[in-house]
Amino acid sequence: MAFAGNPLFINTVLLGGTPRQKLQAAHDAGFDQVELWQQDVSAADSDCEGLRDLLTDLPLGLTDYQVLLDFDGAPEPLRQQKYDEARSMIETAVKLGATTLLVPASTDDRCQFERAEEDLRWLTEQAQRKGLRVAYEAMAWSSKIHTTADAWQLVKRIDAPNLGLVVDAFHIFVRQRSITDLAGIPAEKIYLVQLSDLAELPQDGKLVETARHHRLLPGEGQFPLTSLLDHLRAIDYRGPLGLEVFNDGLQHANPAATAKKAMRALRQQLARF
Repeated sequence: MAFAGNPLFINTVLLGGTPRQKLQAAHDAGFDQVELWQQDVSAADSDCEGLRDLLTDLPLGLTDYQVLLDFDGAPEPLRQQKYDEARSMIETAVKLGATTLLVPASTDDRCQFERAEEDLRWLTEQAQRKGLRVAYEAMAWSSKIHTTADAWQLVKRIDAPNLGLVVDAFHIFVRQRSITDLAGIPAEKIYLVQLSDLAELPQDGKLVETARHHRLLPGEGQFPLTSLLDHLRAIDYRGPLGLEVFNDGLQHANPAATAKKAMRALRQQLARF
């Protein structure tokens, strides 16, 4: 069966409760990994080593540690601050036992895009010294890099062994783009795949609000997720595959019940293959 060997993950943004409750719910629902946020670390009742021990004991892997926002091409007044933030996140990722740091393309309108490549080269070098990968993600409202195809061109140009892509169904399909954006991207350069769904495209000016509050579980909307999964099967993608669903209703529900519902939705999608 296709995707039988892919690690299945859930982004903790979908779950309510304490970090411990989120991780326990993810494990009990059958997920292999979680995407962990800075906010989870801040809210934990233990230090990074305590979270790492909990992950080990469950056991539960880390898909990535996130999220380093507005890093590439940061304007000069903020550039050093972003470099310092990157160093701090790298150190935390190592303490947690993460292997991957997630970095979206800048959404800052002041982004100095001519420096994006230099910034990402610096970041990948810093991460590589600590044994980390950098997963770069084009977001639908990023100021310069807002398609996966464009993100791939930048990643390919940098050509670092520890730099790859996040493929997020939301950011592809909400712009009414297709899996042709993934043409030519080798499976090994896709570090993780995030699935979600949407019943209808957001109205003008509502893109960010919809993305952060109203995404749906796979199968509950109209996104052509089958086309994405079919492409991943065709290129023999074997990396992490899971859910990034920002949904206020689910986040305020019982985390154990939400995690189980999420796993059912994910498995129903994968069962088609």
